[in-house]
Amino acid sequence: MQLKIFADYEALSDYAANAMLAAVEQKPDSLIGIVSGDSPRLAYDLFVEKALENDVDTSKLCFAGFDEWVGIPPENEGSCHAFLHRHVFTPLHLPKENYHVFDAMSADLDCECQRMNEFIAQRGGLDLLLVGVGMNGHIGFNEPGVDFGNYAHVQLLEEITLKVGQKYFQAATELKHGITLGLRHLTEAKQVLMLANGQKKAAIMQQALEGKIGNQLPASIIRSHANSSVLLDVELAAAIRR
Repeated sequence: MQLKIFADYEALSDYAANAMLAAVEQKPDSLIGIVSGDSPRLAYDLFVEKALENDVDTSKLCFAGFDEWVGIPPENEGSCHAFLHRHVFTPLHLPKENYHVFDAMSADLDCECQRMNEFIAQRGGLDLLLVGVGMNGHIGFNEPGVDFGNYAHVQLLEEITLKVGQKYFQAATELKHGITLGLRHLTEAKQVLMLANGQKKAAIMQQALEGKIGNQLPASIIRSHANSSVLLDVELAAAIRR
């Protein structure tokens, strides 16, 4: 694992966007795993902007959406589905066969997990994975106590995740479970970028970077990945060092 510190959120996001571009240039049919959320949002916007400005061929590029709120329809603006379409799939004009996201309205969520696992396996695994970190150290919807050996699965969400998650919705929304890629997908990814910014993440990131590696703090798994980078802005890095 490498630790990289940037002057601000914009510089951090620019680095991540360039890493996505590099993946596509090196392997046009790359499979990139992407999460929704505030931390990677600008990176996606910058990636799309750079790809379009430089006429990067994204016709073979594929994406796997990391997670989704169970029971939330894709047309809901707070869904991960809507977020990824808004910031990545639609502006790149990607055909449906070039991305796969969970159907969180499915009557058979186990089947949804299997479909996602197969989508990733058939393409030789994730070439690049971008993740953020939750306030309790979760990655995607892999909450504290999760089995590091899991592939895609359904997860009961902790209260803090449910509380923070309300910010994505225009009205109070009942949330309980998430469907998510597993941390085994992360350990098997060829390259992983973890993005975190702002002082509010200082306590959890300090634990993730300096504490015991274990499933009580899922974000700590990043330290066991040989080709991973943790990207922090200077504000967060300074708060950790105090």
